[in-house]
Amino acid sequence: MQVGIDSFAAFHDNSKEFVSSSERLRRLVEQIEFADQMGLDVFGVGEHHRQGFLDSAPAVILAAAATRTKRIRLTSAVTVLSAADPVRTFQEFATLDLLSQGRAEMVVGRGSFIEAFPLFGLRLDDYDSLFSEKLELLLKVRDNENVHWSGKYRPALTGQGVYPRPLQKLLPIWIGVGGTPESFARAGLLGLPLMVAIIGGETRSFKPLIDLYREAGKRAGHPPHQLKVGIHSLGYVADTTQDAVDDFFPGYAYNMNEIGKERGWPPITRLDFEAQLGPDGALLVGSPDEVTEKIIRHSKVLGGVSRVTFMMNPASLPHKKLMQSTKLIGSRVAPILHK
Repeated sequence: MQVGIDSFAAFHDNSKEFVSSSERLRRLVEQIEFADQMGLDVFGVGEHHRQGFLDSAPAVILAAAATRTKRIRLTSAVTVLSAADPVRTFQEFATLDLLSQGRAEMVVGRGSFIEAFPLFGLRLDDYDSLFSEKLELLLKVRDNENVHWSGKYRPALTGQGVYPRPLQKLLPIWIGVGGTPESFARAGLLGLPLMVAIIGGETRSFKPLIDLYREAGKRAGHPPHQLKVGIHSLGYVADTTQDAVDDFFPGYAYNMNEIGKERGWPPITRLDFEAQLGPDGALLVGSPDEVTEKIIRHSKVLGGVSRVTFMMNPASLPHKKLMQSTKLIGSRVAPILHK
């Protein structure tokens, strides 16, 4: 199992220390470099177009990290493909692949926020059809140097070459999904690896959807080893479970409640939080041993997981704690999961 960290380059933390946007990004690149040194397998940077986040151009952040790392794979988490030009996006990540000497990946999805649609002159009503068409084009560009393609939302390509080409023969493209059955089935039919965002509830509830993905892939003739499943989970590791809970909960509750105001969710209580810390809960928050055992248990329930990534940003943790957790994940969690 591969182990990694995802970041949304969140601007604020709970330290009460003012830190400029420039310094935040410098610290993020420092964290990616440290994750590489600690033996983690992958680091992902998300994409948002709203106040409070600095990740509107993830390929640029990852490119900065590429020159300071040696082994770790560098990926988006996720690229909001519905609002992007697939040709330009491919070029950016192909360039990243060259800079990193073959370590670039993409996780593409539709995004969980809607700001990108009006920002780039797109209709929210076209949410799904935009993604379907742009995914088709992205795969076409990945698989062909000269592209013949036509669609509804973009001018046709009539054999133009798309450059540069990546170092990897096929740039890895994962599909990032939430809880929509159609998204799981689509990834399976295409034979693309699946990254499942599990940010609440019980992890085992995703088993029927992952089964749907694998069955769709099998029916389409894709070999089992090609149908990889990763999970992106809210998580944080500290020396003890109590330390992890005390560090994580205040920022988590604040940020989830702020999003909840936009989406009509009920307020998060301490009881809600603690319920998700239990054996079946989605949160990977605790001591190294406890979190490792929970990940192994989740993997068995889901029929085998190829990758797990920790998302710590919702807790608004200061940089020092992010670095300490990165150290613990790299030194205490990843070695066991690698076995």
